[in-house]
Amino acid sequence: MLDDIKKTLWATADKLRANMDAADYKHLVLGLIFVKYISDTFAARRADLTKRLTDPADAYFFHEAGPGDIEAELEDRDYYKEVNAFWVPEPARWEALRAAAKQPDIGKRIDDALTLIEAENPKLKGILDKRYARGQLPDGKLGELVDLVSTIGFGDKPSTARDILGQVYEYFLGMFASAEGKRGGQFYTPASIVKTLVSILNPHSGQVYDPCCGSGGMFVQSEKFIEAHGGKLGDVSIYGQESNPTTWRLAAMNLAIRGIDFNLGREPGDTFSRNQHPDLRADFILANPPFNISDWWHGSLIGDARWVYGDPPQGNANYAWLQHMLHHLKPTGRAGIVLANGSMSSSQNSEGEIRAAMVDADVVEVMVALPGQLFFNTQIPACLWFLVKQKTHRKGEVLFIDARKVATMISRVQSELTDEVIERIAQTVSNWRGEPLAKNSENNSCPSTAYIDIPGFCRSVPLAEIAQHGHVLTPGRYVGAEEVEDNDEDFATKMQQLTEKLGEQMAKGAELDQLIRQKLGGLGYGF
Repeated sequence: MLDDIKKTLWATADKLRANMDAADYKHLVLGLIFVKYISDTFAARRADLTKRLTDPADAYFFHEAGPGDIEAELEDRDYYKEVNAFWVPEPARWEALRAAAKQPDIGKRIDDALTLIEAENPKLKGILDKRYARGQLPDGKLGELVDLVSTIGFGDKPSTARDILGQVYEYFLGMFASAEGKRGGQFYTPASIVKTLVSILNPHSGQVYDPCCGSGGMFVQSEKFIEAHGGKLGDVSIYGQESNPTTWRLAAMNLAIRGIDFNLGREPGDTFSRNQHPDLRADFILANPPFNISDWWHGSLIGDARWVYGDPPQGNANYAWLQHMLHHLKPTGRAGIVLANGSMSSSQNSEGEIRAAMVDADVVEVMVALPGQLFFNTQIPACLWFLVKQKTHRKGEVLFIDARKVATMISRVQSELTDEVIERIAQTVSNWRGEPLAKNSENNSCPSTAYIDIPGFCRSVPLAEIAQHGHVLTPGRYVGAEEVEDNDEDFATKMQQLTEKLGEQMAKGAELDQLIRQKLGGLGYGF
C-alpha cells in the first residue's frame, strides 16, 4: 500500500515540476515534506495534550481550568520538547500554508514559515532551505505542490508518522538521484550498497562516522539495522561532515525527521582541510567518498598526522580518504568504504607504496568487488574496502569476495544487490571472522559456521601471497575460477546450440529482407 502511495506521489510531483531542473526541484519538494511532517507531529502532540489536560484521571489534568487556560497551556513549549517534537509557531503550521496555497505570495509565506521554525528550534538553524519565493516553478504550480503534500497522511502516532515520512523522503531522494543522473550520486548512495556495508560492519552501539555523508543514508540504514536486530534508536551517536551546503541540509533533515540525534559539524566544510571532528575516534565508519577527485589538496595538509602510511598523491584523494578513516577509528573500530576499482591496483604517484604499507600493517580486513551499474552517477566499477586498526581474528590474512556476477537488473541501466545476496556476503564475512551474524526479527538464530573458500566467490589469502602479487587487492586475482558443475553442458554442446540459434536468426533475417524488398518494389523502388 505504501509503495503505491510513494509511486503516486512521485508521479504527481514529477509532473508538477514542468521544465524545472530536478536538482533544484528536489529542495522544494523535500523541504515541504519536512514542514508537513513536523507540523503533523506537532498537531498530534497538541491533540494528545488536549485530551490529557482535560482528563481527570490523567497526571497532566489541568485542575479548574477554563477553555482559555487550556489553550494557553497548549502553547507551553516544554510539553513538545519532552517528546522531541519540534515547536511550530501558528503562522508556520501546515493548515495556514495549505489555506494560502492559491495565493500569489505562497512562496514568500513558506520562506517566512521556515524562518519562524528555525528561530523556535535552534537545532534546525541554517538547515531549512528558504528558496520558495525565488523558485522557478510556473505560476500556480507551487500551490499545487502544497496541495499534493497535504494528501500525505503521517498518522496520529509520532512513531508511525516518522516511519512513513522517512520512507517517503528516502524514496524521493532515490528518485531525484535517478532523475539527476550523474549529479544525483553526489548526495545519494544506492540502498543496496549501503545495506551491504552496514550488514558487513554490523554496527550495534557506539559512535558512527561518515566524513562525506551526502544525504545521510549511511546513518539511516545503521539505525534501521540496529532496530531490526533488537537495539533501539539512540544506541549509536551520529557524526558526519559534508562539504556541499544543500546536501548538508538534506542530511540534517533526513536525520531530524527520524528523530536521530546527530552532529554534522557547525556548518558544511571540506573534510580534509576543515576537519570538524578532529578528536573523534569512532567505533564504525561508513563512507562513499567521491571517486578519484583531483582537486582535494591544500598546502596545509603537508605532513598531516593522518598520513601514517605515506603522503597521498595530490592528484587523487582515494588514499587520503582511506587514511583519514583509519585515523578516526578506535583501536577496536571497523571502517567500510566504497571506492573506484582502480584503488585496488594503482601504483601511480605513491599509491602502490601506501597500499603495500597498509597491507603489511594488517589493517586491510576484507575486499569486495562489486557488480557494475549499481550507481546513478558513474559506470566506473567500484569495490568495498573494510579496514581495522587491530585485527582480533585472522591475523595476517585478507578475505577477498568477488561479487561482480551477483547483481539483479532493476532497469535497463540500473542494477542492485538483493537482500539474499547481501546476506550471503555478510554471512561469508561473519563465518570468516568466526562471529555470529546479527540476529533479526525474521532470523532468530544466525550462528557462525566454519568458513570455507568458494572458488570464484571468496578466498582467505595470507599477506605473503598478496605481497607476491605486488600488493594488488583485486579479488578476481585471488578467488580463482568458479567450479563447473557436473551437469553443466560441455563447450561442444553449447557451441552447437548457439550455432543452430544463429542459423535460425539469419534465416529469419533473410526472409524479412526479401519481404522488405518486395514491398518497396511494389511502391516503385527498383532493387
